[in-house]
Amino acid sequence: MQKLSRATLIFLIFLNGYVSLSLELSILRQLSFYVGSSAVVTSIIMAIFLGFMSLGYFVGESERINNNRIRNTLNVSFLIIAALSVVAASFPLITNYFALMYSGGLTSGVVQTFTYSLLFLSVGPFLFGFNTTLLSRQLHCYSAKSTGCIMAWDTIGSVFGSIATTLLLMPFMGVNYTVVLITVLSVIAGLILRRRWWVWIVCAFVLGLSLYINSNSYQKNRLGILVNNANSTISVIDYTDARVLYMNGLPMSVYRRDKSGMAEYIDYLNENFINTMPADKKYKILVLGAGGFTLGLNDTHNDYTFVDIERTLKDVSENHFLKQKLTPNKRFIVADASQYLKNTPEMYDFILLDVYSNSYQVPESLITVEFMQRLKSRIAPNGIIALNMIVYPEFADKYSRVFDNTFRTVFPYNTSRQVIGTFSPWRNIDGAANVIYTYYNIENDGRVYTINKTPVIYDR
Repeated sequence: MQKLSRATLIFLIFLNGYVSLSLELSILRQLSFYVGSSAVVTSIIMAIFLGFMSLGYFVGESERINNNRIRNTLNVSFLIIAALSVVAASFPLITNYFALMYSGGLTSGVVQTFTYSLLFLSVGPFLFGFNTTLLSRQLHCYSAKSTGCIMAWDTIGSVFGSIATTLLLMPFMGVNYTVVLITVLSVIAGLILRRRWWVWIVCAFVLGLSLYINSNSYQKNRLGILVNNANSTISVIDYTDARVLYMNGLPMSVYRRDKSGMAEYIDYLNENFINTMPADKKYKILVLGAGGFTLGLNDTHNDYTFVDIERTLKDVSENHFLKQKLTPNKRFIVADASQYLKNTPEMYDFILLDVYSNSYQVPESLITVEFMQRLKSRIAPNGIIALNMIVYPEFADKYSRVFDNTFRTVFPYNTSRQVIGTFSPWRNIDGAANVIYTYYNIENDGRVYTINKTPVIYDR
């Protein structure tokens, strides 16, 4: 078989690095739908990915692999990677895997992540490391001083894979077509190495399967998915009496066709905070985490600013969820909540923070003292801040207790805590619930009543 040129070997090393990082980032994004994107989840995936890649480096050095067979071995390796990119990173298949895990009693996010990674992130990363070593052996035939060149091009490929996947492909093409591109690049590598008839058939089959499973039409018809990009997987499901907007697998907003109500906590906020606002002025309202734009949906008087990192939310809500245009008093800004608070000069009369999906999909930077202080700096005198939290009302876990401590560190006075719905304070029956934390920006000198000094009649 004809020897590969030096330029071809360098290109394949670059491609191997690109595909490895792009596949890892795509899987991280797809898995966040089920297990979140916490540091623990990310570390498990990266540890297994890098561990098996390291094993591949060692095995690739084996003298049992004859130099004359390296090209054929690489061809098969890239074809397997192409197939694995479909099996491991396609969202419909991931949905089935997790359904099986739940039915088998595996409900812990950590256990699910470890099980999935061990099953589907072992062979692929092993082959990435294996390919790098085999390609290096071929390149060393041209020069024994190629080690730096090999490492450089592999790293450059990884850098391009990282930047292109997160900044360009997932935001504009979607995660599903990013997976298709990974399959295409792996197929191209396989065809560069060998072009036998059976290789063409395998490539056509794998590529066709990837295009079918990851097509927008298939994912919309099968799973109701409208958006699947770097930030969110969004779907809208029609039920008998309502439409529900799902983001990353979780119900984020409810819109009832008879307009009898929204999600229960939104109804609470609308009835007690929005609908009771005096009509003597226009109140400035900031909503961090736009959801389905149901807060103040029927309010055409006050000024609303909705902030969210997901740029497609307004179009999805208007065209598929609400099926009506937002009124002119509502504007939508695509931005990170913390950065928006940092950069805006506006002071708001009412702020709703509604970015906490559940206990395992918490934006960790938004539950800190520092973020709460930034939130507090944007509330106008006599204004109100409301936080929609998914916690245990009876403080059944450490997360619920520590968040409560964090909130009260920044907002020690003029606060309330409202559980939406019913719950038992004695034992956990229903699990976590929507709990509205509220802060009233009213002057408070911190005085307390003591047996020695109790001027109640003057304070009243």
